[in-house]
Amino acid sequence: MRDFPPPVRAFTDRGAEAPDTRSPRAFLLWMVRQNGSLFWAGLLVALIWMVPQTVGPWMVGRAIDTGIVTGDTATTTGWLLAIAVVTVFGAVSGILFHTVIVREWLIALYGTTMLVTRKALQLGHVLTRRTPTGEVLSVSGSDGDQFGALMEITTRAISQLAAYLVVAAIVLSTSVRMGVLVLVSAPLLVVLGAPLLRPMQRWQGVERSRNSELTSMATDIVGGLRILRGIGGEDTFGGNYAAQSQKVRQSGVAAGRWLAAVESVGVLLSGSFVVALMWLGTREVAQGRLTVGQLVSFLGYGLFLIQPMRTFVEFAQKWTRSVVSARKAIAVLEQRPPWVHPEDPAALDPTAEIVDEQSGAAIRPGVLTMVVSAVPDDSAALADRLGRYLPGGDGTLVSDEIPEGLKGRAAKRERAARARAREEQARLDDERARRPWGVTVGGVDLSRVELDEVRRRILVSDNAPQVFAGTLRSAVDPLGRLSRAEAERALYTAAADDVFDALPGGWQGELEERGRGLSGGQRQRLVLMRALAADPDVLVLVEPTSAVDAHTEARIAGRLGEHRRGRTTVVMTASPLLLHHADEIILLEGGVATAHGRHADLLAESPAYRSVVVRGADADASVLSHLTEES
Repeated sequence: MRDFPPPVRAFTDRGAEAPDTRSPRAFLLWMVRQNGSLFWAGLLVALIWMVPQTVGPWMVGRAIDTGIVTGDTATTTGWLLAIAVVTVFGAVSGILFHTVIVREWLIALYGTTMLVTRKALQLGHVLTRRTPTGEVLSVSGSDGDQFGALMEITTRAISQLAAYLVVAAIVLSTSVRMGVLVLVSAPLLVVLGAPLLRPMQRWQGVERSRNSELTSMATDIVGGLRILRGIGGEDTFGGNYAAQSQKVRQSGVAAGRWLAAVESVGVLLSGSFVVALMWLGTREVAQGRLTVGQLVSFLGYGLFLIQPMRTFVEFAQKWTRSVVSARKAIAVLEQRPPWVHPEDPAALDPTAEIVDEQSGAAIRPGVLTMVVSAVPDDSAALADRLGRYLPGGDGTLVSDEIPEGLKGRAAKRERAARARAREEQARLDDERARRPWGVTVGGVDLSRVELDEVRRRILVSDNAPQVFAGTLRSAVDPLGRLSRAEAERALYTAAADDVFDALPGGWQGELEERGRGLSGGQRQRLVLMRALAADPDVLVLVEPTSAVDAHTEARIAGRLGEHRRGRTTVVMTASPLLLHHADEIILLEGGVATAHGRHADLLAESPAYRSVVVRGADADASVLSHLTEES
């Protein structure tokens, strides 16, 4: 039996079994298989749990016929003791069944969360470009819960189906008429309830889609709350969120109506079944074909069979919800990374020269190189290439969310079109993954190096940093590898003393999610400190001081080179304070390297460089004079 939490190795470990994403039903079947022996153990316990409920009415009927009717006290007492034993057995097996089934539910729930987490690790920065954030969160949370509920109801439905057939056989062997009534009741329930399942599934899909969009809006609002307050946009975005939440409520109510209709059919049919069974049983007794004990048994069976019939209805409801959830999960989990493992991996030499073929930029090893561009996106794109990240505008957003106005064939065509778009994106990714990357280190193209090796050797710290909740120490050193002296050295270089002082408890001070208690400049220096503390062989920084004041920037500029001495460091910036300390500067024009040299030389010789670095005529003269004197 599998331990909890479930061991999920898909997507990040080679050779691990990946989910079956061919169809929602194939995916759900794969989820059942992932429970392994636990599913069969749960089914066995569920079947044992059904035994007392199946034989109980028969035992009561026998006690009446052989003990109470005949006045045999000893026989009656014997049957009572047997019924008591069966009742205790049923209670114990019920407790065991509940324990196993909750474990099965949790494995499906948290197994889905781990699948999404590992897919996020596999895709990295690509995931948010291909799938809406709200959809990813919904698959990890609410959809995982639906899969857990399906595991529970499937086990219970199978065990109660077996009990239903056993009871039908018992009744049929005693009374053909009443046995036929029992056998017909469940199929009749399916026939009457089936037409209601399709509209219920459609509205559940609409509710799921609207809820996914609502989750995306919530994450966007939380992420940009500080900015929204700064421009007075809270009311606008809050109003949009409120309007979308009302749409979710409306679709939930509509889905609830169809769900209530299905429930009503189940209640009506099960109640009618008990009435019919009682009426027919009374006639059978009056005609001498049944004994009183058998009638009581049949009445007990009639009441018992309400439970399987309600379970079949519940299974239909949860199955339709799970199919909707599975379709959404497949849209996330079937995405493939836009890179492949090289057949003959090469080693990456961090002490070698780095050359970017697209721009022509050559970065000498072991020196502090800074890249200047009039278009920040060009230098940011170079940073992405150096770290083997896809460019920001790459790919199209892939989602299984079908517009609400599309129904029937139109919805099928739209879903097919989106499936073709995903296939086309996968084809383009495969083609790209097999082409040379265009960045070489010592003559070795990065496409020939394992991606994990690239990530270990080359660290890119961009200007959209992520800060997670936790202690300052865990934010700076998440792997716990630094000594106190090393952490303080990174703190000093990043001029982040005020970040340390602002948190009660120093290194053990608690940061809020996204670093909400810090200013923009403090968050930026915290991220710089984290990048320096990682001490990679090659460090690429994108605008590391864009949110700090000039005095703090000057301190960082004066300390960065010494901190990274002997290691390759690339900084994308147009700040004169930083550029003055560079060992070498590369100028990009139209994304192509057109000049390189020292800061003072480029100021004197390159008008294009001066136009980027010096802001305004007065600033041009003052900065040029100041820096020329220092040099």
